[in-house]
Amino acid sequence: MTLKDIDYILELAQTQNFNRAAENLYTAQPTLSYHIKAAEEELGFQIFTRSSKGALLTPAGAQFCTTLRNVRTELKNAIEQAQNFSTRYSENITVDSGWRSAIYDLPKIIKKLAQLHPSVSITPTFSADNSMDKFLKGETDIAFSLEENVRKIPDIKIHPFYKSPIYLLSLPDDPLVKKERVTAQDLAGRTLMVGGGSPAALKKVQQRIINTVDINYFNSADHDTTLTNVAANLGICLAPGFLNDHNPDYAWTPFDCEETISCVLCTHKDDTREIVQELVRLMQEQYR
Repeated sequence: MTLKDIDYILELAQTQNFNRAAENLYTAQPTLSYHIKAAEEELGFQIFTRSSKGALLTPAGAQFCTTLRNVRTELKNAIEQAQNFSTRYSENITVDSGWRSAIYDLPKIIKKLAQLHPSVSITPTFSADNSMDKFLKGETDIAFSLEENVRKIPDIKIHPFYKSPIYLLSLPDDPLVKKERVTAQDLAGRTLMVGGGSPAALKKVQQRIINTVDINYFNSADHDTTLTNVAANLGICLAPGFLNDHNPDYAWTPFDCEETISCVLCTHKDDTREIVQELVRLMQEQYR
């Protein structure tokens, strides 16, 4: 089935009329009918039922078109990206931005590399939940991770990135925001959200507070749930700095503890491109 067949099927599904679909596609109605029939024969099921009133999707056709629309969108994006790349760039590096602060800092890094190497493009992807999965499948060139999660993975290079401090995450009008550093005792009487896939160092701090401070706490499923609860003024939380996306609706105040979270960048062991190593250095410099 060709790209033209996909367009014909989706247009007919939208208009439910062969003449109108053919007109919108700037083709003849017999040509459209031929392509639809050929596609159905190739697929082995009927996409449309025909009648004097037009063409309606069969149940199988409706299910097929739902998926086909997503495929067409992805294909369109892929073609456009390839067209942009072929006319302007000689090389591309894909960076998986699994840390939320990348939304704020990564554009500066991309701009700097573009000034040094205008023929090299950077493609950022944002997949916090499966960043390393995509990297290990070879879909990305550079991936952000916590050192504790990747130190035993073979065939990768681990580059030190930064030590992420721990912060109190609250609403901007919270009284604790006025403090230069928040201590564990400052949290007495408050409700602290914990859990949600916290790194080991953060879990250690959370547990220490629970054991030593008169504080209420409840488990939060993930960071987005925590943000929602903070916005609803249901509690506060401690969070690593790499999750700070500089959203003005929240305040990040340094928390007084010795623990930090070691963040790293990963590249593939067999990727010897100097431009990849240079980008890693630029990212390290930006965060320093």
